[in-house]
Amino acid sequence: MCGIIGVWGNGPVIRDIYQGLLAIQHRGQDSAGVITFDGRFHAKKGNGLVHDIFTPEAVQSLRGPIGLGHTRYPTIGGGSGEDAQPFQLNSPFGLIMAHNGNVANYRELRDELYREHHRLLNSDCDVEIILNFFAESLAREKTRALEPQHVFRAVEAVFRKVRGSYSVVAYVADQGLVAFRDPYGIKPLVAGVRRDGLLPSYAFASETVSLNIMNFGEIRDVEAGEAVFIDKARNLHRKRLVKGSPSPCLFEWVYFARPDTFIDKANVYKVRVNLGRALAREIRRRKLAIDVVVPVPDSARDAAIEIARRLGLKYSEALVKNRYIGRTFIMPADEKRKSSVRQKLNPIASEIRGRKVLLVDDSIVRGNTSKAIIEMIRESGARKVYFASYSPPLRHPCVYGIDMQTKTEFVAQDADEAAVARRIGADKVIYQSLAALKDAVRQENPKLRGFCAACFDGVYPTGDITPELLEDIEADRKRAHDGQLDLGL
Repeated sequence: MCGIIGVWGNGPVIRDIYQGLLAIQHRGQDSAGVITFDGRFHAKKGNGLVHDIFTPEAVQSLRGPIGLGHTRYPTIGGGSGEDAQPFQLNSPFGLIMAHNGNVANYRELRDELYREHHRLLNSDCDVEIILNFFAESLAREKTRALEPQHVFRAVEAVFRKVRGSYSVVAYVADQGLVAFRDPYGIKPLVAGVRRDGLLPSYAFASETVSLNIMNFGEIRDVEAGEAVFIDKARNLHRKRLVKGSPSPCLFEWVYFARPDTFIDKANVYKVRVNLGRALAREIRRRKLAIDVVVPVPDSARDAAIEIARRLGLKYSEALVKNRYIGRTFIMPADEKRKSSVRQKLNPIASEIRGRKVLLVDDSIVRGNTSKAIIEMIRESGARKVYFASYSPPLRHPCVYGIDMQTKTEFVAQDADEAAVARRIGADKVIYQSLAALKDAVRQENPKLRGFCAACFDGVYPTGDITPELLEDIEADRKRAHDGQLDLGL
């Protein structure tokens, strides 16, 4: 999972991009990068957080009214410096590109690029796959001035080749700004306009909150299978190239997106309140004796408040979060994830001692974080510890850009609620149903019919994820973690 931004403004855009990236830092804390253009490209990329990489000195060098930004955590690739986006090609025209998602057939297309086009990739980052196929198609146009149809054909070429999920922003030097979303719309992408000069400024971002902070309005989603091209005269052209079955990722509303953002016109905060309301009904059915409801901060707070309100229970912020520790789920190494839990959260014992505690979290993935939190609550004197997840059990690998690519990672992979409770040390575990999760989103946007729920139900919306491909992805993942990704050329 990553965050992307593309801006074409009426003055230097680095301030906008910097502010926009800070707003979506939660989408990735492994690396970040910016490339701007003022007749030539200026780049700054590195491992770490946005505010660490973009020092005042670095910002001064990022000149120009056009730029792309990216914040990343690795799924394909091991997170090395050369994997930081955006990426650049010198021909044709000069191209820069950033993306959010995961190329499921990465290995196959990497080999094809080398074998048929004699292109050797410089990293293990799958955006290079998209960038190179896009560039190959543009080169075949044999024109000095790109028209919308040329760009749309290049995007169609990507759609024909690339399987998986991808939302993309790109800039073709002196030609125009491009954005597109895969045919299933699995990853979010929004566009906005700012009327701040003789010509409008345009921006694309992973979440609406970035556009809000950059003061862009007229916000709309880039649709599934749609491409948008802003030409050098700053005219906007858009075309739905593939009319597939939109299937946005449910985990965006569960965990990844900020509560003040909209994903496909469904507000994340309201969805999480809806999830709390539905889970309260399930908890009431279990007839549990509960003294206090405690959220695991921050994503579970909205649902937990609603649960407490619906059940008439005491609500307490009994877990205090250290704001300077990143999101443990997206940390690149399991050991780092484990060690950071106690650094990140500390209980208020007076709110817990002698009480039956209902912990509420967005999900239970590997179980390490949940187990550590439950241990802390028990050490603080809790009589009982119940654990409620406002999403269903995670049991299937994600191949679309979330760091859940191996079956063995899931604590619920072969377990029911009782078994998960034993594994994480809870007195009882309560899961949300998948039907309730979908309904919570549809309450905010009834037009959303299909979703990517593959991590919950094993149904991959692209329809091309085979057991063999899952094995390949898992093998690549393990090698990347070991720092031994074999190019196999």
